[in-house]
Amino acid sequence: MKAIGIFSLLLLLAAVMITAIAVVWTRHQSRVLFVQLTQLQSQRDELNIEYGQLELEQATWAEPRRIDEEARTKLGMFMPRPQDVQLVRP
Repeated sequence: MKAIGIFSLLLLLAAVMITAIAVVWTRHQSRVLFVQLTQLQSQRDELNIEYGQLELEQATWAEPRRIDEEARTKLGMFMPRPQDVQLVRP
């Protein structure tokens, strides 16, 4: 009877140790994942800020007045005179 009691006690002790190790490992994994989540959220916020800045820059570059100015100064383009316009009909 004593052997069964000792065996049961050792079995319970092993179960408690395994459970304790599992709890520690789970908490560690939880903390690691939380840190990773925080980093990803920070990265998301930075990317959202950059996206907003790029949208603003795109809106600035695509403004018709700016395109007209760039075409005139850098490419030497100009609006044709009405007599220089020819209509092509199929």
